[in-house]
Amino acid sequence: MTKFHLSPLLAALMFAIAAPALADAPIAASTEQINVKFQADRRQILAMAGNYNVSFDFRETTAWQPDYTPIEPKVSGGHEVVRVIEDSGRIIRLQHLLVAEQDGKTYIIKHWRQDWTYEPEKVLVYAGQGKWTLEEVPERLRHGRWSQTVWQTDDSPRYGGWGEWSDEGGVPRWRSNWTMRPLARRDAIRHPVYDRYRAINRHSPTPTGWIHWQDNIKMGMRDGNLVPFVQESVLNTYTLSTGYDPKPADDYWANTSPYWAAVRAEWDKAIAAGGGVTVGEVAETGSAAAERLMDMASEITDGKLTTDAAIKRARAVIAEVTAPAK
Repeated sequence: MTKFHLSPLLAALMFAIAAPALADAPIAASTEQINVKFQADRRQILAMAGNYNVSFDFRETTAWQPDYTPIEPKVSGGHEVVRVIEDSGRIIRLQHLLVAEQDGKTYIIKHWRQDWTYEPEKVLVYAGQGKWTLEEVPERLRHGRWSQTVWQTDDSPRYGGWGEWSDEGGVPRWRSNWTMRPLARRDAIRHPVYDRYRAINRHSPTPTGWIHWQDNIKMGMRDGNLVPFVQESVLNTYTLSTGYDPKPADDYWANTSPYWAAVRAEWDKAIAAGGGVTVGEVAETGSAAAERLMDMASEITDGKLTTDAAIKRARAVIAEVTAPAK
């Protein structure tokens, strides 16, 4: 039988022709596909704006220490207005405002703020004990992803994370990386054995609004080590509502938005200068600046303080309570 000997070059060529294409080989997305996905992501974020009835459902589920007993579940709720206060394409800011009624009078409470940034280079993250640092997002993981940075009632930092909008089983969802967070007021005022959360945050639109689901590990120091104490599941449900008047919230924001814009700018300035920021945590109010900054906004709405005077005082307060993170 005659044997045929192929040259190495010809053999390699024939193998390349015969080899099957791998089904899981990476496929580069076109510019058009990237833009379609970007616009779809933006729609999901912007759709969180509206007038809502909101419920907050907190449940400690699993103890991670043998001597820890989970607390009873806590469910609360109220009215919450969410407004787009900035949309520059790759950055979207959403401001939350609580609308409360008591004795026939409506009260507006500036609540949390969420900032979304497309393909961020860095994210401001909680580093424990009143410190927030700027953490770099790995370059290979920036493409197509969004960061969400959450700010407290006085626009001081709370936590940040990054992740990708995806579709799981027909449900759009944004899922963060693991993030650290300071205690929320509901826990901080109890002075528990834990002092921070390690968490994953998820956001999904629903037919009637949207949900924010938090998967929290409540952590604290024991024998010089940071350990988990209990697992907590939190489900915040935002349901569109026409059952209350959002005008007082919009009026409050119209009166105070220039003041709060200056406050945001001052926090950003401190963060940029210090590579992050250190600011004291206060159980009842969130930060060492919160009570004074919130009170000045109220004085603006009551006509007791001009916006310019409030901004000047706010800058002094922020300078007083902050230090570099480095």
